[in-house]
Formats: sequence, C-alpha cells, structure tokens
Amino acid sequence: MPIHDQGYKRYGGTRGRGLAWLVMFRSGFIRMFSNRRWIVLMIASWIQFIVRAVQFYIAANFPQAAMVAPTAATFRDFFDKQDLFVFLVTVTLGAVSIAEDRRANALQIYLSKPLTRLEYIFGKLSVLMAFLLFITWVPAMLLLIVEILFAGNFTFLINNAYLVPAITVYSLVEVLMVSSCILALSSLSTNSRFVGILYTALIFFSDALYGVMRAVTGSTSVSWIAFGNNLAQVGDVIFRVPLRYETPWIVSLAVVLTLIGLSALILERRIRGVEIVA
Repeated sequence: MPIHDQGYKRYGGTRGRGLAWLVMFRSGFIRMFSNRRWIVLMIASWIQFIVRAVQFYIAANFPQAAMVAPTAATFRDFFDKQDLFVFLVTVTLGAVSIAEDRRANALQIYLSKPLTRLEYIFGKLSVLMAFLLFITWVPAMLLLIVEILFAGNFTFLINNAYLVPAITVYSLVEVLMVSSCILALSSLSTNSRFVGILYTALIFFSDALYGVMRAVTGSTSVSWIAFGNNLAQVGDVIFRVPLRYETPWIVSLAVVLTLIGLSALILERRIRGVEIVA
C-alpha cells in the first residue's frame, strides 16, 4: 500500500541518558576479538612486558646484575618502546572507526536512534582508548607489581611512589591525543586506507621537517614541530627524567592540548546525521 506520510517523527521511546555509547563499546570489543590478526597484534604488544619481567627477576635474584635493576627511566623507556604498537593499533582500529560509517552512510542510522553525537564520538573513542590502554597502562602497572613480587618488599615503590600517577597520567595523555587525532582524520574521509596513510604521512613528515630544522638551526628547540616529540617531552617531565629536547615542556604540552582541541572541533563539525554542503 502507498505511504502517504513520510514526515519525521520524534523518537517517543525511553532512552538511557549517557549510556548509549556502551552498546558501541561492547560491539567494538566483540568485533575486534573475533579477528585473529588483531589477537596476534595484541599478544605481540606484550612481548616487551615479558622481557622486562625477566629483567626484573634477574635484577632481584642476582646481585651481580644490579646494572639492570629497574628505575624510573626503565618505565619511561617502556613507553618509548611501546610506541610502535601504539601506532599499529591506532592506524588499524582508528582509521576505520568513522570512515567506514561514513562510507556506508551509517551516521544517519546511528544518529536517528536515541544516540547523541557526543555519545557516538565517545563510543568510538572509548573502544580505541581501551585497547591502547591495554598495551600501555595495564602492562606498565603490572610491571610495578612484578617488581614488588620479585623484590619481596615495597622499597622500590616507596622510593618511586610518583610512578603510579606518572604512568596513569602519561598513558591517558598519549592515548587521548593519538585517539582523538586519528578519529578526526577518519571523520574527514570515507576511505580508511587513505586515513591510515594520511596519519602515517603526517607523523613521518613532521619528523622529517624537524630533522631539517634541527640541521639548519643546530638546536633541538624546534622539536615541537614533530608530533611525537611533544609527547616525548611531556613524558620526560611526568617521569622526572632529563629532558631530551631544548623545547620548553610547557610548549610541548600546549601543542598536545591544541591537537586534542582541534581534533574535538573537527569531530564536532563532521559528525552529523545529514551531510551539510556549504
């Protein structure tokens, strides 16, 4: 029979305010853990944890191996070496997050349901951040526990009590920055491969530009040009280790916050139920 009324009607059902993102979070987890390649990547990201755990065991049980005893710099170095897996997870999961929904015109479906734009963005962000924290914050905190167990005392933790908030704060800053940036790029295109290539190109281009500027100026004060350098500088401050660049850490922090804010602005403009053409 013909449909005489195709007008829009406001949703008349009930809605769980602020909880709709949990559905996206749960479905995202289920989908990723059904992918064997993703599971292999997650397992590989924990190899360094195993190596560090063996290092802590040797340092605790063999006095002649005191040179490999853990320090605050050890945990800072752990995050540096996890950057490869942070990058792989970010590109693999983040690039497709919104781009695939845009390609399938799924935004109209998502936002026509009792789901706000903020809940949609937070749902996508929560999945990516959870996986990234699983390969950064979780193993780093477990390494602290492992050190205590192998040493048989709390001496290291007492002398380095700031490591608990340092690990937590740096993990959140790193994960929030890379997650928001890749989601912002993902919202600009319907091609996830292009998003991954663009994200990779921006990172390597900024690193190359920093290398050129450093060679020209003979100084590392221009390190803020490279995205990764800003995270590294902020991380050194958080972990109380010597700074690796001459750039004031407050400048690096400002760049990190600017990237997060710019990404949020892009997401706010791009996540709409109806495409608006200027």
